[in-house]
Amino acid sequence: MICSTGWIGLAVFVVGLCVGSFLNVCIWRLPAGEQIIRGRSRCRACRKTITWRDNIPLVSFLWLRGRCRFCSAPIAWSYPAVELLTGFFFWEVFSVFGFSQVAGVYLLLGCALIVLSVIDWRTMTLPDRITLPGIGLGLAASVMVPALHGAVKPGQGLVWGLAGLAAGGGTLWVIAWIGEKLFRREAMGGGDIKLMAMVGAVVGPVNALLINFLLAPFFGAIVGLFVKLRFKRDLIPYGPFLALGTAAALFWGGPLITWYRNLLF
Repeated sequence: MICSTGWIGLAVFVVGLCVGSFLNVCIWRLPAGEQIIRGRSRCRACRKTITWRDNIPLVSFLWLRGRCRFCSAPIAWSYPAVELLTGFFFWEVFSVFGFSQVAGVYLLLGCALIVLSVIDWRTMTLPDRITLPGIGLGLAASVMVPALHGAVKPGQGLVWGLAGLAAGGGTLWVIAWIGEKLFRREAMGGGDIKLMAMVGAVVGPVNALLINFLLAPFFGAIVGLFVKLRFKRDLIPYGPFLALGTAAALFWGGPLITWYRNLLF
């Protein structure tokens, strides 16, 4: 495909690393209510300002051997992990979808999901500051880029976006309601429902249902079991599994839907 090899692919990957560095800022500052754009990055241990040479995506972490230059406190593993994940995600999106409007929308969605996933993993919360504007932006994208849903006219794109919102958020709300009645406690947070409403507005109703009923439960069962056994963690957030399911739907949704349909019929 257009950037699967060569210098273009490398450039896209490097851009993804840089974007991932900014996503790290969002991940740490949003839950604390801090400004995202203003203010220099600081070591979370000694509070010393991080210089530009210590803030180069991935390279600085390796050069400093994962420790602060000033106090030698360990740098959280999530910093290089988020940068690498974002870099590979950018590379894969452009490899599959090329330099297109659809690719641009998927990149924005992926960035939002990376931030939400890490915040959810750390704090068990999904900030409305991302999900609620994300729902509106998802519907706007459906109008401006109807090709997201295989449509041509903006009105058709909006209809599919609204259907995806209802399928993503609505079915997850029903699942949460049933779970609450069965187990007599909250089975799923409202943040997960809003996250899937945002996702559904972009990926459409079919992929939203695929995520809710097949992909997210699959990743939740496999990864959740490993985390529970390895880290002895009882409460595991569901947002990261919805994000993993979304990524799988973006790249392999068509073949998965065909396989699932053949399995049922």
